[in-house]
Amino acid sequence: MTIRRIALTGAAGSLAADIIPGLLARGHSIVGIDQRTPANTFGCEFVNCRVNDRAALMEAMRGCDVVIHLAGIPLEAEWAAIMQANIDGTQAVLDVAQQLEMLRVVLASSIHAVGFVPVPTDGSLVADDVRVRPNTFYGVSKAAVEALGSLYHDRFGLDVICLRIASRFAEPTGERTLSTWLSPADAVRLFDACLQTEKPGFRTVWGVSANTRGYLSAEGGAAIGFGPKDDSERFAERLFTRSDTNASLLASDWDRAYIGGVFSSPLPPRFGG
Repeated sequence: MTIRRIALTGAAGSLAADIIPGLLARGHSIVGIDQRTPANTFGCEFVNCRVNDRAALMEAMRGCDVVIHLAGIPLEAEWAAIMQANIDGTQAVLDVAQQLEMLRVVLASSIHAVGFVPVPTDGSLVADDVRVRPNTFYGVSKAAVEALGSLYHDRFGLDVICLRIASRFAEPTGERTLSTWLSPADAVRLFDACLQTEKPGFRTVWGVSANTRGYLSAEGGAAIGFGPKDDSERFAERLFTRSDTNASLLASDWDRAYIGGVFSSPLPPRFGG
């Protein structure tokens, strides 16, 4: 299919900065939507509004074919804030997309929607649609994001792809992320595949690179034409050398037990803290 114009929420965030240049290079036109305008807009049209402001969101998204929804609180936070930003905000985006009869919605979910899934020890891979097992309030919000996407597909026929993004960094940040890393370049390939695939319906797909140590299935990505090219293994030797003086780089007991790692602990890392 040909995507002409994309509405992209959370356009001032780091994931947006990773994917916008690559999507523009592939011929997509982007309207960035965020509460603030970033220093670098990459030449995109930019609209300042909150995703909970439905009237402003309607005007910002009007004329777009697809919405990529990245806006939200990206780590653990208080429930009230998570609910407003991540759950209510996603429902608003889906509702406006449905009213505008957009072609599809791509939702940023997270590995933390299923963070309490055990790390496989038998060589098996974790399926793209493994059942929800959130490990934080943030993870619960991403499970709700997926549920909302499913509802809007089943009730209104809206095509929705939920990306269970694993560990998206410039390079792996520790031993665990050698298994879960999503490179910036593969993030571009993943989102572009979501835009190009024909009639996806509703589905969940792992956002992860082709890591030698990976334990997340590549089947969902392959089904939509996503072919990751990067492998975290090229960083492994340097990472383990650095761990000689920084033991925090090594996998913790939480990292070895659950795919959500330390976020599954009683004191998960928090947004802004």
